[in-house]
Amino acid sequence: MSLFTNKTLLITGGTGSFGNAVLNRFLATDIGEIRIFSRDEKKQDDMRHDFQVRMPEAAEKIKFYIGDVRDIQSVRNAMHGVDYIFHAAALKQVPSCEFFPIEAVKTNVLGTENVLTAAIEAGVKNIVCLSTDKAAYPVNAMGTSKAMMEKVIVAKSRTVDPAKTKICCTRYGNVMCSRGSVIPLWIDQIRAGNPITVTDGAMTRFIMSLEEAVDLVLFAFEHGTSGDILVQKAPACTIKTLAEAVCELFGGDKDHIKVIGIRHGEKMYETLLTNEECANAIDMGEFYRVPCDKRGLNYDKYFKEGDTGRNPLTEFNSNNTKLLNVEEVKAKIASLAYIKDELKKQEH
Repeated sequence: MSLFTNKTLLITGGTGSFGNAVLNRFLATDIGEIRIFSRDEKKQDDMRHDFQVRMPEAAEKIKFYIGDVRDIQSVRNAMHGVDYIFHAAALKQVPSCEFFPIEAVKTNVLGTENVLTAAIEAGVKNIVCLSTDKAAYPVNAMGTSKAMMEKVIVAKSRTVDPAKTKICCTRYGNVMCSRGSVIPLWIDQIRAGNPITVTDGAMTRFIMSLEEAVDLVLFAFEHGTSGDILVQKAPACTIKTLAEAVCELFGGDKDHIKVIGIRHGEKMYETLLTNEECANAIDMGEFYRVPCDKRGLNYDKYFKEGDTGRNPLTEFNSNNTKLLNVEEVKAKIASLAYIKDELKKQEH
């Protein structure tokens, strides 16, 4: 953690699942200060008390800032002395963004522009923004707003000296047991004696843990070049497989899984790397790197110089990645801290 020694890290949307995971990872290190920037004072207060109880020796490193990424002045108020930013503030729920698309634009697109503008003004050295697989070939308002967010990030990276401010973006799939995700809902349904509800059993989704989400952000932070989009090679599974794995772990009835149909704006499978991005993507082992297109608007000179050969990579989606079976999914989710805690509750 030497890169973070005595540094100040700002996390926008920091009261969410990602912010909590970063705090759990970083608080016991020699980081100087972690600022939690969000608009919900209740979540901030809950978070403050939680870390004071669990990590009293390090809780003084956390500073809380009330504000909204939609309001650039409130963002500026949190920027003084900040070295690094993890930008996680977003509207993330697909159905709610379908009903209120302008709200998604205000937070995900304009909010990101505000964070980047304020960060560049303040001389922040390194910014990693969090995106989603739904930004690739978007069909819903949430994905479309995140796709525009990525465009803002890449465009902004072209306007600033990377030696002064580096801006990268990470794109990943479903984070298991994050706030508002499906596994906690299923556990509650099983405990209430109800059938668990699935949209469509054949639907596939990338799955990763919160720890893996933090790992991807740290990889982008350390190894990314300004303007990059970094993608993790995550495995996937069908929704039916995920539901059966949760049933087996928590005593649910696999024969009474209730199919309720696809919700507003959902896709049958998700894409982490588009065919078009594959033309220039770089395989980095466990990750793909999509570098920023550094060309200007004078396309004529590129026509005269000719085009380089195309990369042989093809679209990376939740249908053509490694699909996990029920036992593999059980092993993956059983390793999560949230699941371990829930299983302990079940024993008592």
